Amino acid sequence: MSVPEASPGRPVRVRIAPSPTGYFHVGTARTALYNWAFARQQGGSFVLRIEDTDAARNKEEWVGGILAAMAWIGASWDEGPYRQSERGELYQRTLDTLWEAGVLYACDCTREEVLERTRDNPTPGYDGHCRDRGLERGPGRALRFAVPPEGTTVVHDLVRGDVEFANSTIEDFVLARSTGEALFVLAVVADDRDMAISHVIRAEEHLPTTPKAVLLWEALNRAGEVIPLPLFAHLPVLVNEKRQKISKRRDRVALEDFEALGYLPEAMANYLCLLGWSPPGGGELFGLEELVRDFRLEDVNSSPAFFDQVKLTHFNSVYIRRLELAEFTRRVAGWAGETAHSLGTGPYQSGEWQLLAPLVQERVSLLSEVPGFIEFLFAPEFSMEEESFAKAIRRDELAPAILEEARRAFAALERWRAGDLKAALEQVAETHGRRLGKAQAPVRVATLGRTVGLPLFESLEVLGPERTLGRIDSARRAAERVG
Repeated sequence: MSVPEASPGRPVRVRIAPSPTGYFHVGTARTALYNWAFARQQGGSFVLRIEDTDAARNKEEWVGGILAAMAWIGASWDEGPYRQSERGELYQRTLDTLWEAGVLYACDCTREEVLERTRDNPTPGYDGHCRDRGLERGPGRALRFAVPPEGTTVVHDLVRGDVEFANSTIEDFVLARSTGEALFVLAVVADDRDMAISHVIRAEEHLPTTPKAVLLWEALNRAGEVIPLPLFAHLPVLVNEKRQKISKRRDRVALEDFEALGYLPEAMANYLCLLGWSPPGGGELFGLEELVRDFRLEDVNSSPAFFDQVKLTHFNSVYIRRLELAEFTRRVAGWAGETAHSLGTGPYQSGEWQLLAPLVQERVSLLSEVPGFIEFLFAPEFSMEEESFAKAIRRDELAPAILEEARRAFAALERWRAGDLKAALEQVAETHGRRLGKAQAPVRVATLGRTVGLPLFESLEVLGPERTLGRIDSARRAAERVG
């Protein structure tokens, strides 16, 4: 299915309209990237609109979070951010137009009254009680849209094809509360018309409200200026490993969380764009330039897309290893500064880091894993994990002897180099009939404070003889206490 034009010669204008009621959802980030790519590809405009009419739930810091998150993944907008909270006059004018056209009616029903009347109805929803009462518009009365009782409303969807809704299943929906405040459907349609939006690319969860938007749009066209209806594209829902829609209550979904964990924005953007779409040729790794070149709305899949954090982490590890060493250092230092990590940013400006950085880069999947590999060298209060060492020597009764002999062999070295350290420990291991790997275990825990990490001998070369021998001495004393 090819993408038709919204109308001949009509400029492409798309928008994203997040609500500042929480962190920036990964699904919203995917929607932003698709809108951005489509606008760039078509030479159009990408509009950012903040849907902040829910004063009880909105927070200003969430607005800043939206802007920062979109900038982080590269979804730069061309216009905005516009705020719905500042566009109330437009919404009231739109309500006036609809009222004068006779497609709205006033309703003074309370929620409790509606529930009581419709308790036994086979079809849920409002029962049209006030439709023919002729109530005047005024305080304490909501405004409802009179849905035509017959026929169907068709949503022409670029992802799903034509989706039909029987009008009999659509209740007379509220456009303005009894306080006069315009509701979501009215505000969205008024904004899209005012901003000349040509394509509405958004999440599947909005599809059930789309026939209401179509009915409202067509009513406004009959009442005044005729503006072409935008083309719709509803993107597939994101699900977890249990094929449940991902939810902030049980899944990690906040883009800010992934940034804090040390995911790279280019890896995140790349992975998100694969949730419902894949480039021609089947390759999975691509940048934003390739996305703009290859993205096609008609190629978006309507099936649910699995948000697989394991695969995302693999992507991130690939992107980390692709970085130039200087850029890797810059990214790690930036992450440490943003998260106020206890090691700070100082280590990444040191000569010791320059020696260790290539080894670290090959072993981490997230920037947040970096400090764990270097804390043995830079942690201000580094101490051997005595419990870990105790477990290590209990597994190997020769650990105290290996430490003693390793300490003697290391102290006798003329050169403190990784190769010499390795050769010295190999001789100790051979004396006890052990492989080098097993002989390394107590030395690693004693000097680096952990059972896994960077290559031992390269780490000891950077740590230096004084700290290495001192830590082995501390470990030997610990061995005596737990032996």
